[in-house]
Amino acid sequence: MKRLALILLLWAAPLWAVEPDEVLDDPVLEQRARDLSKGLRCLVCRNEHIDASDADLARDLRLLVRERLVDGDTDAEVLDFVVDRYGEFVLLNPPASGSTLILWLAGPAMLIVAGAGAALYLRGRRNGREPEKLSATEQAELDKIIRS
Repeated sequence: MKRLALILLLWAAPLWAVEPDEVLDDPVLEQRARDLSKGLRCLVCRNEHIDASDADLARDLRLLVRERLVDGDTDAEVLDFVVDRYGEFVLLNPPASGSTLILWLAGPAMLIVAGAGAALYLRGRRNGREPEKLSATEQAELDKIIRS
């Protein structure tokens, strides 16, 4: 029964790809590394942070972050170094400035344009013209068909 409980406990716990040889001896530095890693995207897996990815590139990024922290860099310096090397795409939540401002504004702008287009289309349908009246000949033919 204890084995089953242990298996279920391990199965329910989040599994991280951080390997034991990557973990820093200093718990404060390790926690800083974990916090920084949660904001960095795995360039292979895309929408996973590097701690959750087992890709080789994610491992390299984890080691790079830890190496920079051990060398005495601040969190901002580590992020700046990684962004300089890999670009803003490596950030899971890039700042809304510069080239990313277009990406941040494109979604809401498209939603507004689509909403305005839909509103104009629906308004045009509601205020559309009346269907044309049948001519006397057409009405007589229709009446003849209905009576048959």
